[in-house]
Amino acid sequence: MKVDDAAAKLEALGNSTRLRIYRSLVRAGAAGLAVGRLQEKLKIAPSTLSHHIKALVVAGLITQVRDATTLVCHANYTVMNGLVEFLVAECCADAADNITTDSSA
Repeated sequence: MKVDDAAAKLEALGNSTRLRIYRSLVRAGAAGLAVGRLQEKLKIAPSTLSHHIKALVVAGLITQVRDATTLVCHANYTVMNGLVEFLVAECCADAADNITTDSSA
């Protein structure tokens, strides 16, 4: 994942309402959650929920599937895992550079 892609996804998650929506979908697992159920669970006005869902869809963090008259949202676990991998990919890579070998320091 490129830095700009990761930044866009993190920006989408940087809003507390979107983060609550996303966490609810992650918790729901593969079955996802119907938009109406999300609205009930999180107590968010329908127009506000729609706005935030759109931002998460544009960022690629969630997908939507229509099941008859119900719109079901799903966390995109592939994207989520890619973002987490991006964040930890270089964990502690420069740690050895920070160790001072000079005993007077």
